[in-house]
Amino acid sequence: MSTGADAASPRGASPRGASPRRASPRGPDAQASPTWQPVDEQSYRTALRRLASGVTVVTTRHGDVDHAMTASAVTSVSLRPPLVLVCVEKVARFHGAVLATGVWGVSILSADAARVASHLAHRGRPIHGQLDGADVHRGRTGVPLLGRSLAWLECRTWAVYDGGDHSIVVGEVVEARIRGEGGGPADEGQSGTGTSTSVSPLVYVNAAYHTVRRLGDLGD
Repeated sequence: MSTGADAASPRGASPRGASPRRASPRGPDAQASPTWQPVDEQSYRTALRRLASGVTVVTTRHGDVDHAMTASAVTSVSLRPPLVLVCVEKVARFHGAVLATGVWGVSILSADAARVASHLAHRGRPIHGQLDGADVHRGRTGVPLLGRSLAWLECRTWAVYDGGDHSIVVGEVVEARIRGEGGGPADEGQSGTGTSTSVSPLVYVNAAYHTVRRLGDLGD
């Protein structure tokens, strides 16, 4: 599927607005601008490796098969309505599954989930049973969600856009839970709001998994 319109979800390419389209990359002064060439792939990769990202596992269920992939290209889009996006490589097996189902989950991983994150990022793993051995529970939409995560989102596809060798899948969040709150697995060290005070998030930077620590008071 080469365009956002062609990559329409079961709910339509853009059920709440104009059809997705590629914005013009040049402004009103485009004629006076030089002809810019894309940066080489290695420079692009090297620069983006310096960008620390939270790590998630995105999941869906197609037929009787659970599909999952590790993703750091997940971000919030809108508060009203609540939207998030995930970028999915078009050649990935998960791509066809998530477009077909129109529902998907996001498990926001804690630092103790590095092993499962690495496993689900590995290309060529068997498609059947890839979540065997993992702590998994079913969300309200039926998608598999990883236990011991920091938080979980369940989404229905809002729109799909073309993004080069990836599709940008935008989802409307229909369920959001925090670890130890609202039916999520309990955890020691919870504050009164249900937010974990003892578990750190998993972070990916410089082609490796890390965790984070809070900085001291930075003053003014």
